Amino acid sequence: MKPSSPAALLRSRSFCSAASSSARRPLVQRTLRLGVAQNVSPIIPAAPASELNPSTRSPWNQCRHSSHSPMSPTAAPGRNKITINTLRNLYKKGTPITMVTAHDFPSGLAADLAGVEIVLVGDSLAMVALGLEDTNQLTLDAMIHHCKAVARGAQTSFLIGDLPMGTYETSPSDAIRSSLRLIQEGRMNAVKLEGGVELVPTIKHLTSFGIPVLGHVGLTPQRNNSLGGFRVQGKTVESAKKVLHDALAIQEAGVFGMVLEAVPEEISRMVTEKLNVPTIGIGAGAGTSGQVLVQCDMLGNWPEGRFMPKFVRKYRDIFKESMEGIQQFKEEVRSAQYPAVEHTYPMPAAEVDKFKEWMATQQEPAKGKE
Repeated sequence: MKPSSPAALLRSRSFCSAASSSARRPLVQRTLRLGVAQNVSPIIPAAPASELNPSTRSPWNQCRHSSHSPMSPTAAPGRNKITINTLRNLYKKGTPITMVTAHDFPSGLAADLAGVEIVLVGDSLAMVALGLEDTNQLTLDAMIHHCKAVARGAQTSFLIGDLPMGTYETSPSDAIRSSLRLIQEGRMNAVKLEGGVELVPTIKHLTSFGIPVLGHVGLTPQRNNSLGGFRVQGKTVESAKKVLHDALAIQEAGVFGMVLEAVPEEISRMVTEKLNVPTIGIGAGAGTSGQVLVQCDMLGNWPEGRFMPKFVRKYRDIFKESMEGIQQFKEEVRSAQYPAVEHTYPMPAAEVDKFKEWMATQQEPAKGKE
């Protein structure tokens, strides 16, 4: 079945989340104006006053008379929640798995509506969302904050949260505590951690408690200082052996899949063929079971001139579009083109006249001496 477009999915979200369809009262036929300009179609039909209460009606359906009105969506129509079983079935059929990062509600919502199987709340948000120098400065509390926001937007994709550096290396018990927080507070479905053979006890401990783990081998950004920077791994025989040994070790420990980062395509293909769990590549060529990119990178949400890794394909130029839109807003405000009539709320002429009459009866406040 051909998937619906994101725009069509957005238009289709016209149901209440608080009650089943059989229990919902019929909407009356009259039009709900609530200050909307004449001859402008309302956002939703009128309903009994109780149904307009935000606590009983889906925020997605509410007329937004403020930029701060809630817009929390329900699950995307036409798609069931993605689970580990879904991912396993795709892997068995040889269907490439898609994963993108997200760091807030809009990016999570966009990824979910676009239909990707996995949304990763990656520690790359340290740079793309918080402006930090590297991922090593990210705290667990900050990660949980962003996980919550993404989870509110991405309700059908499989959600994975990165364990920040320092939250799982010290002991398996620390890893359990950190992972439980990501799952319970951050509403993630699984966690991701970086490393190979040395993390086998930790991965076994996590999976023994029923915590799904996505591994990460090859280039591990949290360890860039010990690697001499962000360098391709597996370019020598010894380095390639390490990638394979790490991958086999964490598979045996119980990961349901793993990220292969910055590894030559020949090596990632051979490693993938040796495994019986899916590999998600980033800078690892086309030989993996799926692909992942950082959403801000692939959408060009950066100013011109920023360094981009070789493996990034720029599908859009969001930063340029955003800047041009803001510049146009500034120009239209200065030239009095914005706001136009269609952007304002009307008041009946009779009420305006009455207000003018009332204003005329009011004594002007005394002006202070300059």
